[in-house]
Amino acid sequence: MSKPDHAGPRRAAPLLAALLLTLPLAYRLLKAAGGREHARNHGIIHNAGDAIISTDAAQTILQANPAAAAMFGTTVSAMHGATLDKFIPRDLRTLGEQQTVGHFGDTGIHLRMMGRRAIDHAVTGLKASGERFPLEGSIASQSEDGATVYTIILRDITERKQMHEQLERSFSQLRQLSATLQTIREEERKHIARELHDDLGQLLATLRLDLTLLQQHADPTPASARILSNMDGLIVTAITSLRRIAGNLRPRALDEGGLYFALQSLRQEFVQRHGINVELLADEAELTLDDVYSTAIYRIVQESLTNIARHAQARNVTVSLHRIDSELALAIQDDGRGIQESDMDKASSFGLLGMRERVWNLHGVINISANDGATRGTRIDVVLPLPADAA
Repeated sequence: MSKPDHAGPRRAAPLLAALLLTLPLAYRLLKAAGGREHARNHGIIHNAGDAIISTDAAQTILQANPAAAAMFGTTVSAMHGATLDKFIPRDLRTLGEQQTVGHFGDTGIHLRMMGRRAIDHAVTGLKASGERFPLEGSIASQSEDGATVYTIILRDITERKQMHEQLERSFSQLRQLSATLQTIREEERKHIARELHDDLGQLLATLRLDLTLLQQHADPTPASARILSNMDGLIVTAITSLRRIAGNLRPRALDEGGLYFALQSLRQEFVQRHGINVELLADEAELTLDDVYSTAIYRIVQESLTNIARHAQARNVTVSLHRIDSELALAIQDDGRGIQESDMDKASSFGLLGMRERVWNLHGVINISANDGATRGTRIDVVLPLPADAA
């Protein structure tokens, strides 16, 4: 029977003792490394150009860099230990009824997303002087010693917001200018068309009557009779051209018969001139509108038919107008080649731009799209809110 071997434990004892002696040294090394990492992070935050604030779950400020202190008009020491609510008031963190995202700490506070990135949030800051200013920031969280620490990076967007508001004002002014110019243009068209019809039209009609009387009472030679006949033909041509020009400026049917009658006349003229079948689906009783709406709808349909004749290569067009509650729905559908996506945003597409401006001036919605699949062509959908007296 062999004897037990006690050499193994004796050999392991010195190794265990050496390991126990090195543990304090390893701990000190790890602690020093962690300290250097903490100091490095602190230096990065301290020298960062953006405002950076760190808080605990109760939103007590643990750290703030000089950029944050300068942004809020205070000092780093004054921010340390203060509540975040002092600089970003809680009641200003969710503005309006827009969607809120993300919990911030354990307080249940939400921040409203409004930034350029998904992680950006828009809030309102409060300077030490009491001045409010817009901020945009992002939030990140990490665990330190079992506690959650939130790091907030903030940017002052006062200049950007002012520029955005200035652009909105400029855009609104351009819209108002466009609407005013369209109104002035329609009034000028109406005035010129009336002048052409009432003055020049009457003169041509009187001239033709006098020429007819001359032909009846005179005893012209064959040569003079031929001249008189040519003169009568020229006068008839001039009267026809005058009516066409005046009609293009302002269709008399729109003033004499209303929108439905004007659209029927436009449809007939379009079919005769271009040979493209046009079907008008509308109820005359639903198209009893004031001059502003009647003119806008007529011009939209007119411009749409013009574009179809020039570009669509279509054979059939359907124009439908229907009232739905207090709105008027207009749809124009053709079976042509279909509009290209790139054509809708061309700077030279003044016809489409004019249609959009007319719709927007009446606070309506317009959608222009090309049909896919077997049903080719282009479809224009317009929805206009009707005034209270017409609804």
